[in-house]
Amino acid sequence: MRSIYFIGISAISLAASSQAWAQSAPAESAEISEDEIVVTATKREQTLQDVPISVAVTDDVTVERAQIRDLIDLQSVVPSLKVAQFNAAAQTNFIIRGFGNGNGNFGIESSVGVFIDGVYRSRSLSSLDDLPEIERVEVLRGPQSTLFGKNVSAGAISIITKKPQFAWGAKAETTYGNFGAMQAKATITGPIASTLAFRLSGSLNVRDGYFQNLTTGQDLNNRNRNSLRADVLWEPTANLSVRVIGDYNRIKERCCGVVPILNGPATQFIGRASVAGVRPIIQNPATGGLGRPIGNPANKFEYGVVLNTEPQSRIVGKGISAQIDYDFDFAKFTSITAYRKQFNESQEDVDFTGADIASRDDRVNIKAFTQEFRLASNGDGPFSWLVGGFYQKEKLRLDQHIFYGTDIRAYADGLAGGNISTLEFLQSLVTPATVRPGRTYFQAGQGIIIPFTLDQESYSIFGQADFKVTDRLTVTGGVAYMSDRKVATQSIVLQDPFASLNLQNVPQLPFLNVPANAFAALGGLQFFYGDTPNHGPVNFPNANESGILKGDKISYAARVAYDFDIVNAYLSYSTGWKAGAYNLSSDSRPPDVNGVGRSANPENVTVLEAGLKAKFAGGFINLAVFDQKITGFQSNAFTGISFSLVNAGKQSVKGFEVDAAYRPAPWLALTGAVTYLDPKYDSFTGAACVNFDTVRCPVNINTGRRPPFRDLSGQRPAGISEWSFSTSATLSHDFGNGFGGYLRAEYDYASDVQLTETTPPELSTFGTSLVNGSLGITNSDNQLEIMLWVRNLTNFNRLIGTFPTVAQDGSYSGYPSQPRTYGVTLRKSF
Repeated sequence: MRSIYFIGISAISLAASSQAWAQSAPAESAEISEDEIVVTATKREQTLQDVPISVAVTDDVTVERAQIRDLIDLQSVVPSLKVAQFNAAAQTNFIIRGFGNGNGNFGIESSVGVFIDGVYRSRSLSSLDDLPEIERVEVLRGPQSTLFGKNVSAGAISIITKKPQFAWGAKAETTYGNFGAMQAKATITGPIASTLAFRLSGSLNVRDGYFQNLTTGQDLNNRNRNSLRADVLWEPTANLSVRVIGDYNRIKERCCGVVPILNGPATQFIGRASVAGVRPIIQNPATGGLGRPIGNPANKFEYGVVLNTEPQSRIVGKGISAQIDYDFDFAKFTSITAYRKQFNESQEDVDFTGADIASRDDRVNIKAFTQEFRLASNGDGPFSWLVGGFYQKEKLRLDQHIFYGTDIRAYADGLAGGNISTLEFLQSLVTPATVRPGRTYFQAGQGIIIPFTLDQESYSIFGQADFKVTDRLTVTGGVAYMSDRKVATQSIVLQDPFASLNLQNVPQLPFLNVPANAFAALGGLQFFYGDTPNHGPVNFPNANESGILKGDKISYAARVAYDFDIVNAYLSYSTGWKAGAYNLSSDSRPPDVNGVGRSANPENVTVLEAGLKAKFAGGFINLAVFDQKITGFQSNAFTGISFSLVNAGKQSVKGFEVDAAYRPAPWLALTGAVTYLDPKYDSFTGAACVNFDTVRCPVNINTGRRPPFRDLSGQRPAGISEWSFSTSATLSHDFGNGFGGYLRAEYDYASDVQLTETTPPELSTFGTSLVNGSLGITNSDNQLEIMLWVRNLTNFNRLIGTFPTVAQDGSYSGYPSQPRTYGVTLRKSF
């Protein structure tokens, strides 16, 4: 059991929240006015009910009482937001209204932009640290390119933190939970001088893992995070404000647990006992095997994994930003300058078995500078406007290395029917200097070195204007020009000579008794598909490829809003754009005759949206109906070896969102949020081929290979639930003498859906049905709160992601969701 010194005094919770009384004040408050919910979704302050776009807001009270620790937890209270963490802590994907990408491939920027205090976090891994002392989180649904730039084609997440105060204050909390969880947070704020204030915050989050590696006994999916944040606010005059923020965060965890959901022939060969008296290297896969441990798909929800080494993830992020606001009376000027550095290191046992077949090391360094200027008009006249510009410069360095292990030779020989040594012998007769029997192919320590660099510069110039035609009717127009330039390099080195073989053109293979279906398995063991005559990497820049990807776009938005007193209605049409991307994986190949290759073209988004925002005594209800289309969606499918990055011709989704809150009595607060999505691939002829689709992906009996692509046009995209909703109820009571209490319950639901197109639907169809809750006692005199909480009360089991198992054709693996967690938290304000 770990022990640490906590920063505060504890909290207890037995049922954790829902989508905030959304936007509410503390639950013990009897009167709540939704007019007080101020958002900055349009980069100027407006109330939630007045802003004419679809926004979900989660306040600090909900974050605390729902035990929302990071953006992964946030999805339980915003049903149109989905967040998934896969094979490493840095591999996190954000999805809004069913759209999103970027997981696992560092060449792709997310379609959902994350902003913390106005600073853009360019990569998903830079957004993963525990939430700081927040004021609110705004989830902006639909394309936001007109005001937020090139990489918000699906939406944006804006986190607004609490500013330093000129009065002394502090808050501390400690948490203890199951799996040895111990968390501590503290913040202190106060004046340094009459015009200078500060806020200093820190957090520590540790927990044992809920997976156990059955081969080593080590736990996985643990927590080991800490962060520190310093915030200084200078207000020398009523017109000038300067805020400087420095932050540091570190994640060092054993992540993430992977379980088998189907063991195909290759995986079965790994687990089958070897034949006595026969060397493993010449085992017949039909009768013998490697005799190494493999997982049992029937036990996928027992949180046991079988790996010969533990996965390791280390993320270190740090940055500094400065925001300057100056009021010129006629307009307010804002400047936000930021510089960030991010480092990610991960090690994985990529075959996910007890055999030592292959492992992968990733090291990523990212440096990013951003600058934004904007000028927003003041005054109450009928005409208001905002203009601005944004600049980003980023440098990314990726070093990836795939290492062969001590079992790779025996595994490859088994898949090839014992013919690897025979192949070496026949080739050695022709090229004795380069091929030597038993010592050339599949040697431990060989592998592939995969380094990439990616430098990018982008900028946008934007403006928006509102005109009040009457006191009730407002017309809005916005436009932005966006430009993006990427310069990439690739320097792949194949250390294993077998990876360089073009299996369709090896003269000795026809003389061997290699089963046709073994070609696909052997091709997977090359860990590389260059699709070139010598099957070698075509690195770039080269004579045909400059390594430069440029693009620009004008996006725009137009809205009409009308105030009917208790109901505000709006109609909007907007466009969005996401810049092109490079495939920074071993599947990065030169473009073919159709232009499909190592890069993807930009995404272009349009959305027609109509909304109603109604407020009434004790509550509100907001409705948005939309028809959203993405042309050139950047599909990033994992094929079992690498990533297939291609543009879908057109993808669309129609649906609606409802957010509501109601307080029928002073002691009861109710919330609800519903999302309905009807997506379709209008055109997608370049989807990655898969093992189980034998109709569209037949195996060539002469080569053992499948076509590279299949047609998914007209089908429903995977991973997008038709229905999602969350609801909560909070009962509060005043016991007198400064004591109060609350009971919160939340239900989070998503209908069953095939999680990914690259795994069979019968293996990968899951939904969500989670019950969370909290029970708390507060003392207003001592500003003390104790809370019992639980997440996933019913211990609902599901998979959050699935994929073809690496280098084991016909096998599939998945990521189980987190089991029930519970604990006690003590929170004290000063």
